[in-house]
Amino acid sequence: MLDDLEIGNRQLTIAGHTRPLDDLTMKLLLDWLEHRRQRWPNTANLHLLINNQTATKVGRARNHWITATLRGQDATLERLRVDRQLEEPLTHRPGPLHLAEVFGLDEKTAMR
Repeated sequence: MLDDLEIGNRQLTIAGHTRPLDDLTMKLLLDWLEHRRQRWPNTANLHLLINNQTATKVGRARNHWITATLRGQDATLERLRVDRQLEEPLTHRPGPLHLAEVFGLDEKTAMR
């Protein structure tokens, strides 16, 4: 939901877990919010991700809408997720506690 995004604190809450936003994610979110505002200026939908079908309603965009965009591409959501997790320690702090915080991982998983 839009209320789950804290731009000033660079945080996003997902499923009750507050996660910090890195520079790339923050830029993409700001670009998306600007696109969303221009494309659907009068929408009452409070979901962060909306599309043509959901902009005039109050429901969320379905998973199919997101995954269909990547269908047939070399990049998949899973590959992007793993790549992002591997890149984080190379560009920021490599500690497992940082990884656990950024990605919402269990500490043992982050250590591995």
